[in-house]
Amino acid sequence: MKTLAKTFQQNLLLAVAFKVVHDALVFVSPQLLKLLIAFVSDEDSFAWQGYLYAILLFLAAVIQSLCLQQHFSLCFQLGINVRASLIAAIYKKVSTRKESTVGETVNLMSADAQRFMDLANFIHQLWSSPLQIILSIVFLWGELGPSVLAGIATLLLLLPINAFLVRNMKNKDERMKIMTEILNGIKILKLFAWEPSFEKRVNEIRAHELKNLMNFSYLQSVSVFVSLASFAVYVLVDENNILDAQKAFTAISLFNVLRFPMATLPMVISFLVQVRPTQGRGCRGILCPNQQLGLRCGMDPQGSVHRTLLAVGAVRFSEATFAWEQDGNAAIRDVTLDIMPGSLVAVVGAVGSGKSSLVSAMLGEMENIKGHINIQGSLAYVPQQAWIQNATLKDNIIFGSELDEARYQQVLKACALLPDLELLPAGDQTEIGEKGINLSGGQKQRVSLARAVYSNADIYILDDPLSAVDAHVGKYLFEHVLGPKGLLQKKTRILVTHSISFLPQVDNIVVLAAGAVSEHGSYSTLLANKGAFSQFLNLYGNQEEDLGDYFPEESTTTSAAWGWTSRRLGPIQQPVTNGTHHLPAALVKIAPVPRRRGALWAARWSPKAVLGVTAHGLMGSIGPQVKFSMYLRYLRAVGLCFTFWIVMGYVGQYAAYVGSNLWLSDWTDDSVRYQNQTYPTQQRDLRIGVFGALGVSQGESLFLLFATMLSARGTVRASRVMHQQLLSNILRAPMSFFDTTPIGRIVNRFAKDIFTVDETIPMSFRSWISCFMAIISTLIVICLATPFFAVVIIPLSIFYYFVLRFYVSTSRQLRRLDSVTRSPIYSHFGETVSGLSVIRAYGHQERFLKQNEITMDINQKSVYSWIVSNRWLAIRLEFVGSLVVFFSALLAVIAKGTLEGGIVGLSVSSALNVTQTLNWLVRTSSELETNIVAVERVHEYMTVKNEAPWVTKKRPPHGWPSRGEIQFVDYKVRYRPELDLVLQGITCDIGSTEKVGVVGRTGAGKSSLTNCLFRVLEAAGGKIIIDDVDIATIGLHDLRKSLTIIPQDPVLFTGTLRMNLDPFDQYSDEEVWKALELAHLKTFVQGLPERLLHLVSEAGENLSVGQRQLVCLARALLRKAKILILDEATAAVDLETDHLIQTTIRSAFADCTVLTIAHRLHTIMDSNRVMVLHAGQIVEFDSPEQLLMKQGIFSAMAKDAGITAAESTAL
Repeated sequence: MKTLAKTFQQNLLLAVAFKVVHDALVFVSPQLLKLLIAFVSDEDSFAWQGYLYAILLFLAAVIQSLCLQQHFSLCFQLGINVRASLIAAIYKKVSTRKESTVGETVNLMSADAQRFMDLANFIHQLWSSPLQIILSIVFLWGELGPSVLAGIATLLLLLPINAFLVRNMKNKDERMKIMTEILNGIKILKLFAWEPSFEKRVNEIRAHELKNLMNFSYLQSVSVFVSLASFAVYVLVDENNILDAQKAFTAISLFNVLRFPMATLPMVISFLVQVRPTQGRGCRGILCPNQQLGLRCGMDPQGSVHRTLLAVGAVRFSEATFAWEQDGNAAIRDVTLDIMPGSLVAVVGAVGSGKSSLVSAMLGEMENIKGHINIQGSLAYVPQQAWIQNATLKDNIIFGSELDEARYQQVLKACALLPDLELLPAGDQTEIGEKGINLSGGQKQRVSLARAVYSNADIYILDDPLSAVDAHVGKYLFEHVLGPKGLLQKKTRILVTHSISFLPQVDNIVVLAAGAVSEHGSYSTLLANKGAFSQFLNLYGNQEEDLGDYFPEESTTTSAAWGWTSRRLGPIQQPVTNGTHHLPAALVKIAPVPRRRGALWAARWSPKAVLGVTAHGLMGSIGPQVKFSMYLRYLRAVGLCFTFWIVMGYVGQYAAYVGSNLWLSDWTDDSVRYQNQTYPTQQRDLRIGVFGALGVSQGESLFLLFATMLSARGTVRASRVMHQQLLSNILRAPMSFFDTTPIGRIVNRFAKDIFTVDETIPMSFRSWISCFMAIISTLIVICLATPFFAVVIIPLSIFYYFVLRFYVSTSRQLRRLDSVTRSPIYSHFGETVSGLSVIRAYGHQERFLKQNEITMDINQKSVYSWIVSNRWLAIRLEFVGSLVVFFSALLAVIAKGTLEGGIVGLSVSSALNVTQTLNWLVRTSSELETNIVAVERVHEYMTVKNEAPWVTKKRPPHGWPSRGEIQFVDYKVRYRPELDLVLQGITCDIGSTEKVGVVGRTGAGKSSLTNCLFRVLEAAGGKIIIDDVDIATIGLHDLRKSLTIIPQDPVLFTGTLRMNLDPFDQYSDEEVWKALELAHLKTFVQGLPERLLHLVSEAGENLSVGQRQLVCLARALLRKAKILILDEATAAVDLETDHLIQTTIRSAFADCTVLTIAHRLHTIMDSNRVMVLHAGQIVEFDSPEQLLMKQGIFSAMAKDAGITAAESTAL
């Protein structure tokens, strides 16, 4: 807070000056009113006095409105500046340290920065409200004496409302965190049919959130018995106190003045209350002063990674010990290493041995316990899971450096990206979706590698970049990029790898075990040492001798003709021979891929699909007006019966209001009637009684209480209904929806728009109704006092109407622009958080900060225009209000002789009130309009087309599938209606418990096949029959629960380990432990302090990729369905683990039908049959032995992989 005050000093002072003038004038009007009433009641006064008072009233009102608008304009400018600086600060802070999860930070940026902005808008009320309150009390004391205290006491009782908000923030954070995860892992949720479990989790949190909201609304609805209390006391205290017009109406207009600060003060205090938890959260490492940053580009607070000149070596570890948390267990212990400039160092070790941690330590992402690391020169980093920005392919590679066309082309060629560019619709200008959604795993990895190569750094840290590409491409990349003859031959390269095949060609090998270096040296040294490494090699080396040194000529041509570039995962195979012979370069060229591969590409890239960012998608429907149906839809969600009674409540309230005011004006005329007598007691009691009855029922109370209580219930109901429909519909949307919709956009619906439906719309609705009623009732009162006034109303209301029309449409479009320009801020932010380690490694924080500021500025422009348009409107409207005051006073002066003081007082004091109310009416109608857009946006996603129903009337028999037979009958499928077929009529039978391998190059339709079995893609023709049941006839969940898949990317969710394995709690602990044991995780889990209740962090960050893969295996073991589909996922796993997984699958799933989508042939050589797909058709389907005999595609592939007929049986 202090910092903010210092920064915006000038703005604050100016605003204070304007506000003081305005506040002074506010109190002049009631005094003028008092004089005016005296003038009307006094027979002998001169006419010019009356006119003077009327003109003065008018002038006071105009100057008052000008000052107030200037003041507000300054405040709102302050608000947007504060928001901008906060978002920039949060961004800057996050880009230097990774503290909180993505969900929390996005929440900090959206909701909380907004809260600071709201507070800044009204910050001056903190001093101005008490000032106005004190002045009003002083003046009131002058009018009514001590009786005022009664009214003020009533006001004070109504202040304490705000404890509820703090609790709600926690729920909201929690809900957003789960939502982000659900959306990121939606594919897994669908394949495992887990949606109901997660839906339940979200709904539970939501229920708490709504309960707090409800209590909050109830408390707000109790209010305002003020004027009654004071008048009653005043008249009851003393016989001689007669309430005359002057006293009563001056007092009422003062009470009206008092009302505004009394209402805003609690509001400002509640903003403060809301900002406090925000400050707490922000400070937890985001807004508080930065720790002393080391020399590295703003990471690694202890400066344990030095950038000093070394006498020798490029990287030196000196007894380096690092942990993930400041006081956690060390992940890397006492590493002492020297890495020479220009050398290629391989880091190997089992899953969880600390390879990735070693990399993170060098990047400064870990906490230093002792020792340090010296790095000389710039870094480039290729992470294990490629991070791709939402930008063009070219931007992703150049990554903010200068464009050097020759080098760029050289890099593309070396990284084998040229064939891919031919397939992309716009070549290297193709826009890549969020998280690289429209690239395959191998392509992402190659782009990520190309980015590193292009950056031309001194030191390359490569975290297993070759795992996501298949053998053939991996070998090419090693030769052209990483190896002794590659582009990077002069650079220092640190390569983490699981593949043995390249080890003979590296200069130095570091073997890690449990976070420490167990041995290091050259390949030959380590073999001679006969240590762990050489045993490991002897064990697994033979599997890897796949690619024969020289291909016989013809096999190369076949492989070339096939352009065999599988895009999926799989370690690299290359001969573990003496590594001296190199293939003739001509043979390694990856052949241009036949055009037909385009089918799948087209499927991902149809023009309509390119990210669905069509203009319509961005703006929602921009009709001339927000459709009336949106209001109806909201009211329906509230409940029409509720709505009717709420409106009736407000009507009743204002009828009573007019009544009580007329009664009061009649009462004040008693002072003339009983001029010189004591006031009769029964008359007094009658007056107070009726005034009280009307006042009380005027809800300045009962009606109001009735209406607000009802609306509290109704609006919370609406929130519940809308969120529930939105959630259940999003979970039922087909996969294609998630592929074409950026996640940020969906998250925005759940964060910002649901917040609006929860909190903003109910407030707007309430204030709109009461403003509308108040204006109508005021006009009626004035017309009753001075009937001529009706003539003036007509031109005024026409003017008013036009201003309104003009303003509301502008305001609405500006608000739309605001929300459209706001999304990029969040998506850019989310992207930054997920790619932090990369951005920091390249030292690009500055550029990303710049980018963030640019996106912010675009958003600020639309916000600023909106604020200015508000001020424009306010000045014009308040002028209308001032005219109303002027005319009601003028007419009173003209009609002087015929009027009683009471009625004049009534009409002018109502008029004084009308200015504010008119202003609020427009403000609330436009606010209501802009906020109702949220209903429209939520609704847009409530009507997304759903996939097939989860459960249909036709249920499969119990225990289905019992045999596990699968038949494809002329099965065709396409990704979207307007695209070509991906599978072009597949017919085959797979017998019970048969093991079938599926091979084929990229785009042959291997993955589409799994998608079809789970009906992620629906058939375009033909059918699939499992155990005599046509899968298209049963519900999706019945189908998906009966199949099991081990997916390619291991996805985990926040929650306990047990929840990740069994979200529905269907299995006993024994079964879970059994599955863990089979998955070779038992010892690991037993070693954890909470064992099965171990908390998995966001996206499973606190487990290594290999361990996540094993958790996915445990999931499959637990479900134990008759049919298992293996989308081969041995990418991130070292050979040992890979071996474990393969053995487990062979033993545990012996009695199941297993389909393996293979990227490495040797994993499927022991299948019963192999299915070879090409361009969406089965070209060969037989046992591996048969296929090797006949000179077909498969045998050519096997030759490429160096598998001969003899070897296949040996496996």
